Amino acid sequence: MLQQIEQWIDQTNLKHQEQRVACSKFFDEFKGFYSLEFLQQAYFVIVDEIPKPHFPELRHLGLGDFIDMDVNGITYKNTYYVVPHLASNLRLHFHELVHVAQWEILGAIAFMERYITEIRTKGYYDAPLEKMAYAFDSHFVNGGDKIDVPHFIAQKI
Repeated sequence: MLQQIEQWIDQTNLKHQEQRVACSKFFDEFKGFYSLEFLQQAYFVIVDEIPKPHFPELRHLGLGDFIDMDVNGITYKNTYYVVPHLASNLRLHFHELVHVAQWEILGAIAFMERYITEIRTKGYYDAPLEKMAYAFDSHFVNGGDKIDVPHFIAQKI
């Protein structure tokens, strides 16, 4: 099933390739947290509806609430999707870039396995990968010290 989801992710990212915007546009705002090289290889897409995989197997795993959850952003590999009314929200971008780093460090299959397991066993808000993203976006919004986010994640994951 994870291979099917990865194929769906790749197709979704390819479908939106022309609308992608490089996150290097946030370099000044995120300097010290994310390198220019990292931001040049991360993208976002503004969409009216957040794309989500609709695989019955995910619902059978007990992830129906997560799939049906109303979200403002979601990350698939190096690309994340945001709704129009929050497209300029730096906190949301910062949060999703944490997930881009997690995807990159873990790899697609390992990220999905871990994320699904965490959501199933702990719930969305207590899932360690989500807690890490929320902690970082809070640190950023509250003017915390600069920290190389991808490097920190690589050490902690």
